Amino acid sequence: MKRVLLLLAVIFTTALSAQQPETEGLRIPDEDDIAMRTMNASSPYYYTNLMLKYRQGSSPLSAEEYYYLYYGYAYQQDYRPFANNAALDRMLAVMAGINPDQPQVGQLESLIEAGTEAMEADPFSPKVLNMMAYAYGALGDKEREQLYFNHLNGILQAIESTGTGLKENSPWHVLLFSHAYDLLASKGYLYNEGRIISRTVQYVPLKEKTYDKKKGFYFDYSRVYRNKPDDVEIKRDRTWQFNNLKPRKYK
Repeated sequence: MKRVLLLLAVIFTTALSAQQPETEGLRIPDEDDIAMRTMNASSPYYYTNLMLKYRQGSSPLSAEEYYYLYYGYAYQQDYRPFANNAALDRMLAVMAGINPDQPQVGQLESLIEAGTEAMEADPFSPKVLNMMAYAYGALGDKEREQLYFNHLNGILQAIESTGTGLKENSPWHVLLFSHAYDLLASKGYLYNEGRIISRTVQYVPLKEKTYDKKKGFYFDYSRVYRNKPDDVEIKRDRTWQFNNLKPRKYK
């Protein structure tokens, strides 16, 4: 079956990462600050409250809240970057059989059911958030479609706020290997195998230079490495592909 790479960028109304100068508002995640703010019950970024707000979707999250939510996850017991996510595999299998022009209700419901489970293992997976937005949109639930689009956008922006991605000393910080590849996919980039540059940074070269001559991007995987079991061999996340999924528009 012929497949095409689904680019997250097709569901964005604008290329948000390109709207600001590359060095504006950047900050290297401060581990002490993140741990203190997310573990303090009196903090506006107390993790239990942030996650509840994220899951309920009753009110929008700010950029600061997405930042502390994403990086604060590294201090939660549920953060297991090498855990198998079987539900994500089921989502990909369902997507492979969907005709985007005529998706079946049962398929979309199966996608949402698997996605809900997949988010228990990785609540910030751009893959999952994108597929959830697609499924709800195809079912006509515009409110939840927009919710997952907002989550997707907020997580990607949080990652991009941590560096330019253009230098080893200004990498994008990610919690999972797959998040790095998803970020590149969101920009429409095709990439090759990542290369280890240092104990904490990998460089992911692009298959083709960008219009402004960028050849690849740097990612900080230090949180992943800190949580690596001794018996786990690090392997590259598989390519994210779907079957003929056309661009979706969001307001």
